[in-house]
Amino acid sequence: MAAMFVGVASMPLATLADPAHGLAMYGKPALAEDFTHLPYANPEATEGGAIRLAEPGGFDSLKPWVLKGNPAWGVGIHVAESLMMRSIDEPFTVYGLLAETIDTAPDRSWVEFTLRPEARFSDGSPVTVEDVIWSYQTLGTQGHPRYLGAWSKVSKMEQTGPRSIRFTFNEMDRELPLLMGLRPILKKAQWEGQDFSDSSMEPPIGTGPYVVDRVDPGRSITFKRNPDYWGKDLPLMAGLNNLDTIRYDYFGDANAMFEAFKAGEVNVWRELSAQKWASEYNFPLATSGQIVQSDIGNERPSGIMGLVMNTRNPIFDDWRVRQAMIEMFNYRFINNTLNGGSDPRITSYFSNSVLGMEDGPATGRVAELLAPFAHDLPQGTLEGYTLPEGSDRSMDRPAIRRAMALMKDAGWTVQDGRLANDQGQPFTFEILLNQSGSAMRSGSETQQIVNIYIEALRPLGITPRITLLDSAQYIERTNNYQFDMTWYERGLSLSPGNEQRLYWGADGVTTPGSRNWMGMDSPAAEAMIDAMVTSKTSEDFTAAVHALDRVLTAGRYVIPVSFSPFSRLAHSDSLKYPQELPIYGDWPGFLPEVWWQETN
Repeated sequence: MAAMFVGVASMPLATLADPAHGLAMYGKPALAEDFTHLPYANPEATEGGAIRLAEPGGFDSLKPWVLKGNPAWGVGIHVAESLMMRSIDEPFTVYGLLAETIDTAPDRSWVEFTLRPEARFSDGSPVTVEDVIWSYQTLGTQGHPRYLGAWSKVSKMEQTGPRSIRFTFNEMDRELPLLMGLRPILKKAQWEGQDFSDSSMEPPIGTGPYVVDRVDPGRSITFKRNPDYWGKDLPLMAGLNNLDTIRYDYFGDANAMFEAFKAGEVNVWRELSAQKWASEYNFPLATSGQIVQSDIGNERPSGIMGLVMNTRNPIFDDWRVRQAMIEMFNYRFINNTLNGGSDPRITSYFSNSVLGMEDGPATGRVAELLAPFAHDLPQGTLEGYTLPEGSDRSMDRPAIRRAMALMKDAGWTVQDGRLANDQGQPFTFEILLNQSGSAMRSGSETQQIVNIYIEALRPLGITPRITLLDSAQYIERTNNYQFDMTWYERGLSLSPGNEQRLYWGADGVTTPGSRNWMGMDSPAAEAMIDAMVTSKTSEDFTAAVHALDRVLTAGRYVIPVSFSPFSRLAHSDSLKYPQELPIYGDWPGFLPEVWWQETN
């Protein structure tokens, strides 16, 4: 893609719309131009103090905007900023950050931003249109693949004034004006002349409220609040970025992280197990009241979490095989054994929200959208699909019978105690795991789930092998789709759009670094994403998401586990957060951004 850059006033411009302080995907922004603070921020919050957070694994890069390397968490959040900022109390609305206004055509065929004159990098230099242009071009051509989708839809980028820049799009996509406001703006002078696609341990110069203070490679990174932060007096920032110091310590696994939390070396712990939440917070700091437990609700979709099957491996290319794998995963037994059975199961990619598909056959607009693809859709997409209930016992005999029948239909039968095809080739595969765990599951908990699953597969004549890797090796292999089955987590928002192509788009079948780990190549999914981003009403948008959800769920790519409709955060009693919670709950932009520390 080669977006053309045109200099100032090089050609006549279309009639301008009215520049505004914000833009919503549908309707108007909830906050008026004269708002004083975000509804989920406390402008009276105490400033100062510190927070220590824990992360699994390690890091070897301070450059989160490229595919190479394993970047330290927090750099892209605390150091860099974008032209606009998303409110996490609305499905998808952006407000001016580096840009004081946003302007777009009625049909959203272009968008224009005007920079704030006071915007500065942490070294005191002004943010210029030149920095913006360089950032968009560089991220779009040398950055992580996640930036490519939106950039490929830009036909022209032009400076329209001393502080303004316009993007013109080559296809209709109502989400693009918002997405273009959320790209990080980097300092051209820092990176010019280098191969930007390389990873780097050089601390980036950003415009954000924090700067990189101390780095112990692979072990910890500390961010210090910039006293000269240019945006500290913006209403958008009132009550945000209250802590002087934010430190992330890295640990080998979740057990080590939790022990550090119990000892007071880490200030916040996100508990993923309802059973542990109820029974394991009797250590001294908790019983003395120095650690408190907070349940933080949300209204966002569940997303998807579980074991993903890579359809690039021919054995998983058949939906009947994938359904058999789902049948053999005795969810009820696993959930009761490891989690006390309290959390609900993920039944669709958008569970817990109005975007989740409805039970039963597709009707109305949803059925109309799916109709052109009816002959190629897996069974259940149109008719309705539900997961097997499982059994309280470790062996679910009805599920075994259903799985054997599905495997036989797909050409696999048990021969001499092992599952094989007509040529005698055995049904074997590898389960790849990150020994450090993930954002939502510890490595030990994931391995417990897998161990139970492997035992359940034995009656079918299948014995998978488990491969445990450190974080760096795991990222390398998953970036290049070198696995058969692995643990998979994808968070989803209340306003899904172009990012869905990165998750499920056909380009991700071969392009490294996408989130399409299952390797799905579905014209129906692509069409539903097109319908989502071109919808002019919220009703049409919701129907398109319901249809996409059916394609994904009935595609049977992931063996889903449970989710929690709220976050379980245990934290130091001195750390506080506002009583008014955003609709996204505990989401990027909430912890540690709106938290503060009270000292006696």
